[in-house]
Amino acid sequence: MILGLDNAGKTTILRKLSDEDITTTTPTQGFNIKSVLHSGFKLNVWDIGGQKTIRPYWRNYYENTEALIYVVDAADRKRIDEAGFELDEILSEEKLATVPLLVFANKSDLLQAKSADEIAEALSLFNIKDRPWQIQACSAKTGNGLEPGLKWVVKQVK
Repeated sequence: MILGLDNAGKTTILRKLSDEDITTTTPTQGFNIKSVLHSGFKLNVWDIGGQKTIRPYWRNYYENTEALIYVVDAADRKRIDEAGFELDEILSEEKLATVPLLVFANKSDLLQAKSADEIAEALSLFNIKDRPWQIQACSAKTGNGLEPGLKWVVKQVK
């Protein structure tokens, strides 16, 4: 499952991983489901919209989730607290207990972007003890950083 605030880059990441055109990406109204092949391993990924009005429905999709990819816009300094609040809510869900967490610090190629370590600190990732987690700086547009993140997810769910 891939979650995060609206405009963080969830759908663009998923399209880039699927070798699809990313130039026409629009805000997700509901959800997308994509299968991504990596190292002979097939991941069925649910990409759910991040608008404030959609977030209460995220919990309807938690059943049978094997890994969580949370996308943060590393360049949106004003919304990092909101992203942290939503992540805390997600991680407190019983259905997601012990589910591995990958945080993509997207848009890390932009000048105003926070580093992955700054994002980890802002999201209190270092306090997470109940599951494996990883943070990966990336750029959905260029694809930089996506492969190492996906490789980590595959390793966790194998």
